[in-house]
Amino acid sequence: MATSELHETARALVADNKGILAADESSGTIEKRFDSIELESTEENRRAYRDMLFTTPGLEDFVSGVILYDETIRQQSSDGTPFAKLLADRGIIPGIKVDTGAKDLAGAPGEKVTEGLDGLRERLEEYRSLGARFAKWRAVITIGTGADSSAIPTAYCIEVNAQALARYAALCQEQGLVPIVEPEVLMDADNDIATCYRATKRTLHKTFDELYHQRVDLEGMLLKPNMVISGKGSPTQASAAEVAEWTIRCFRETVPAAVPGIVFLSGGQSDEQASENLNAINSLGRQPWVLSFSYGRALQAPALKAWGGSADNVEAGQSFLALRARCNSAAVAGRYSADMEELARSS
Repeated sequence: MATSELHETARALVADNKGILAADESSGTIEKRFDSIELESTEENRRAYRDMLFTTPGLEDFVSGVILYDETIRQQSSDGTPFAKLLADRGIIPGIKVDTGAKDLAGAPGEKVTEGLDGLRERLEEYRSLGARFAKWRAVITIGTGADSSAIPTAYCIEVNAQALARYAALCQEQGLVPIVEPEVLMDADNDIATCYRATKRTLHKTFDELYHQRVDLEGMLLKPNMVISGKGSPTQASAAEVAEWTIRCFRETVPAAVPGIVFLSGGQSDEQASENLNAINSLGRQPWVLSFSYGRALQAPALKAWGGSADNVEAGQSFLALRARCNSAAVAGRYSADMEELARSS
């Protein structure tokens, strides 16, 4: 893919107030999701679930791309159409998760490094032949608690993950795939929002330093970061307005204007909280980048519950996915309100 096509694909993924559906759960993660509805995680059940999501009427009005898992990109819809083709035919760009997961980082207790670089060039070539046009790699950055609150994340952890992200991004662009670079600072600790800001700023500074040194074309990539937000265990939870202010401040200090878009992860926020915070961020006015979403659970959770593994409930599941996609599209435009939730459900 020529450089201009990489740029075009990156821009298309954040065009027209649309965002990305992350349907790239690993086998272990999807099993936990299915456990919540008491459904066995068989290959056919996973295929049927993804088929329900991808055939949702009107999904293309709010979703620009879908991130697939290795198993999913090889599967077909109930009518025999490969999922990647089904999505592309609807104007939705197929993508693929390519990392192999976060593992314990040697010499750094409590911290992780994401693996998957071995053989990545060849895997990317295959994924492109299967229809993928972009890819995703997630790095995990932990904020410490208790005695580790000021010691974690270490510079060592941030550096090795940034190096891997940049290497992955360079290989993607070599193979004609737009890389989504995902350095996630987790919100699982008891930290306040200022601590999240400092950890996120350090992480993004190092990530873009590595992207520069490894010659990644910033106009042909997207950033998928956490919002700057209070830890789940913090006694003081920042408001949506505070999340927006801290997040924009952090990104203006770290993210080059050449990056066409920032697609936030939901990171454990509730469905409505993820929409509310995204809306607050976009309500601050025009920024150098499009500010959109790349949500997994925050788009899928109500749909999964409504579907429940039954073919009789496909339409119910799809209606909830359409609702969440519609609300988050409105948040990209800064037009979301809590009233939309009830109005959309009754429409």
